[in-house]
Amino acid sequence: MSGDERGARGFPAFAARRGSRARGQSWWGKAWADALEGTSLDEETLKKGRAYARTGRLGPITVSPGRISTTGYEGDTSFRTVLTLEELDEDAWELLWEKAAERPDVADELLAGELPPDLLEAAEDARVRLLPGYGDLEADCACEAFEHPCRHAAALCYQVSWLLDEDATLLLLLRGCGAQEAREELRSVLLMQAIVGAPGDEDADGAEEEAETGSEAGTAQLPDGTPAEEVFGREPAALPELPPLPGPPVRQDASSAGAGADPLEQLVTDAAVRARELLAYTHGFTAEPPVPLDLWRDCVRIAATRPGVRVLARVREACGSPEQLDRAAEAWRLGGSAGLDVLEEAWTPPRQDTARAGTALTAGWEQNELPELEVRENRWTLVGSGLQLRYGRDGRWYPYRREDGRWWPAAAPHHDPAEVLAELLDG
Repeated sequence: MSGDERGARGFPAFAARRGSRARGQSWWGKAWADALEGTSLDEETLKKGRAYARTGRLGPITVSPGRISTTGYEGDTSFRTVLTLEELDEDAWELLWEKAAERPDVADELLAGELPPDLLEAAEDARVRLLPGYGDLEADCACEAFEHPCRHAAALCYQVSWLLDEDATLLLLLRGCGAQEAREELRSVLLMQAIVGAPGDEDADGAEEEAETGSEAGTAQLPDGTPAEEVFGREPAALPELPPLPGPPVRQDASSAGAGADPLEQLVTDAAVRARELLAYTHGFTAEPPVPLDLWRDCVRIAATRPGVRVLARVREACGSPEQLDRAAEAWRLGGSAGLDVLEEAWTPPRQDTARAGTALTAGWEQNELPELEVRENRWTLVGSGLQLRYGRDGRWYPYRREDGRWWPAAAPHHDPAEVLAELLDG
């Protein structure tokens, strides 16, 4: 994701999602999809849009106040698709924050950076529309299809529901107010109400006198009776999550790393890898610190990270089992030390992890489309397909493919089993 909080924000393109649901799964994602489907007159176009959203043929998405845009592809042809949504004016925002301030739970969650579902009721009280209604969402696509919206615009709408799954405050940005700006405006309304008393008091003079008395006594209150000092004296919200780890150091490929590879460069790369593992443990990205390698694991590491012909040949000769080394090296290349553990070790995950994975797979696939799975320990095998998912102790799912009677690592791991399964089937 890129862009500033109030202006345009960019999001990478979604990969293909074979068999997965096209509608968002969070409360706001589903609400957005319901609003889209409730205001469309053409169910067939929506069906085509859901299918197109899962193909991975829409490019990066840009979200800005009142506008969503992307580039789609049909073969060698590219086209621009834009959705526009009317921005709310200042009076509408002010009224919305006043109604939100009357709901302590809503105000608390907004100040914490969340978008609570009850905000929709506050919006209704303020006669402000957050979700698109009839005629609100306009689509413009270069495909010039007869349907309105066309399947490309419908697909973009469904992918917006996926974005709302990750960050529901994008809905505020679409209506013209960034999340940080929303918090500042709400704080101002809460402070003003604490100073002058709740709006709508029948006796304004009495409310003013009460506010003055409360200020003198140091007991100014919010409209719901909560002391203002309690709200504005709270500890600041928790810091945002740490950014992702930097990518692993770039390694030489087999064509460029031969007998003359620089030993110093290899040592520097090894040190960088070790530093990255320690950094991951220090900041909580991994539960266990990296452990010293025994002879076998160090041979696997060298085979995976130093593809020089001479080095690889010597390691293969020394280990005595070239095929076993090849599989282990591939597991290390795709998943590091944890990937090698997944290849070599079968274990029984906690029940809650297994239940969570089953829920994720069920939610990620349309009804009756989920392949039959045989679960044994941490290995989930697709019956009759030669495909398998393995759950690692690091909480990631590793795809495997059966070749010549042996299970081989097929791709990089992922935390979402539904995503791994879809990519494995596409592969």
